[in-house]
Amino acid sequence: MGLVLLALALTACSSAPAPKPAPPPPPPQGSTAKEAQAIMMSASASLVSGKLTLTPEPGGVHLAGTIGGLPPSGRFGFHVHDTGDCSAVDASSAGGIFNPTHQRHGNAKIGAHQLGDLDNLISDLEGVAHVDADLGGVTLGGGAPTDIAGRALIVHADPDDYATQPDGKSGPRVACGVIKVLR
Repeated sequence: MGLVLLALALTACSSAPAPKPAPPPPPPQGSTAKEAQAIMMSASASLVSGKLTLTPEPGGVHLAGTIGGLPPSGRFGFHVHDTGDCSAVDASSAGGIFNPTHQRHGNAKIGAHQLGDLDNLISDLEGVAHVDADLGGVTLGGGAPTDIAGRALIVHADPDDYATQPDGKSGPRVACGVIKVLR
């Protein structure tokens, strides 16, 4: 009788379902990169180019650097776009403005807006924009839905009106740079 019970117990154990593998951990919600860079290259036959450094900060990412070759004393739309691809002559390969929260285009400082919306760049008398901007609600590295690493920064030919959909009537794309993590 003891052997029969042992045999039944072993049979019961062998027919138990295998444990399910644990689900993969969710991506980190904060930035994992310490620094990234975007080398801005001309698009749409412009002469616009530059270099930007991106660093995480509480609540978002800070952008700093210069972009030259712009018309003097002008204002220009500036956004993070979905795709880190600047291969098209007009930079259309970068896709639309980064918008993981599915908001309408707007002013990043006032009300609802897309996470890729930035303030207009302003050029000086020599056509250089000195960038010192904060982009809130995004992360740098780590793969969260708000991660901007590997996406593109775009400079447009015209000012962003912060209202017209989908890009504020900011005109052709005159520079594009992929956000690449350095460390």
